[in-house]
Amino acid sequence: MYEIDLAATMADPFGVYGQAREAGPVALLRMPGGLEWMVVTRYDDVRATLSDPRLEIRAESFMRPDVPEDCLPYMRTMSEMNGAEHARLRRAAAPAFTPRRAEAFRARITAIVTGLLDPLSGETDLIPAFTRPLPMDVICALVGVPEEDRETWRAHGATVAGGGGADFAAAVPGIIAGAKAAVARRRAEPGDDLLTDLVASELTDEELVTMVWHLVMAGQTPTNLIANAALALMTHPEQLALLRERPELMPRAVEELIRFCGPTMLSIPRYAREDLDLCGVEIPAGTAVTCAIVGANRDPRVFDDPGSLDVSRDRAPHLGFAHGPHFCVGASIARVTTQVALTELLQRDPRPAADPATLRAPDPGTYRLTALPVRL
Repeated sequence: MYEIDLAATMADPFGVYGQAREAGPVALLRMPGGLEWMVVTRYDDVRATLSDPRLEIRAESFMRPDVPEDCLPYMRTMSEMNGAEHARLRRAAAPAFTPRRAEAFRARITAIVTGLLDPLSGETDLIPAFTRPLPMDVICALVGVPEEDRETWRAHGATVAGGGGADFAAAVPGIIAGAKAAVARRRAEPGDDLLTDLVASELTDEELVTMVWHLVMAGQTPTNLIANAALALMTHPEQLALLRERPELMPRAVEELIRFCGPTMLSIPRYAREDLDLCGVEIPAGTAVTCAIVGANRDPRVFDDPGSLDVSRDRAPHLGFAHGPHFCVGASIARVTTQVALTELLQRDPRPAADPATLRAPDPGTYRLTALPVRL
């Protein structure tokens, strides 16, 4: 079985996972601490694995021991649930994230985007100035977090994006307190937002608070996508020119950019409920299984010339938002946010102000930039 070099994926994820994909449908990845993950590498197999009921996400792997004990009841989100339990909570959140509601929110998103971009000029790092605050501001507006609280949520979001550890643990009480305050405010003062709808649902107080902080934090998803997409367009001038000539291609371009340079490299690991056959490989119960999204999205069995960026590609059925029961609930709002962000940004003619090769973060799980300096 092909063994993936974890260190090599940080420098060349598309090449390494591409080699694994061509070597076979399943590869081995040794994680720090002696953990071993089975990695599904090919598009059709990844799609099937993400919907396979024989595999489950284990909540206890996400219960962080360094989080204060009184906060632990709020740490288990619907992303770590399976079956009917997950489906019930997802149904409560889903109405706020339909494609129709996302489109209806486009004008609000445009106002947020222009409000962030208009003050920028000269050389600017777009990540702290634009791509990081934008998704947080959008999801806060959608959920119903008041404007005066959003700077605090931005700070929490940056901490959570940095991963676990002492900083995360220290931030959790403030995050939970903010979610509790938001729920209490909407109980007293209903509005036209997701939180008002959730308060009126049958969710328990614990579930409400958990849902609020999870949706707000998960709403940061477009941060890395927008940064990756902007850099990809700036470094593919022929594609950028085509998009400017034909702006109606933007929705199609965003799907292609998610396929070509989306930030998700590996799915959340699942665990085998029983001994099973995984793509022709026998694995025992309890085995950890992940999916190489970065490899599946460039599988030549599905995509013509997968290593090329083509904003006019008429078929890009990527797996950047996963698949199956855990398909990203916020995909529609992420799509519209990315479309608006790129449309408005490109009107300002950004140019890279640093060598793109020096900007990548050494992150084995997320394809992302540490900075995006541009000249506007």
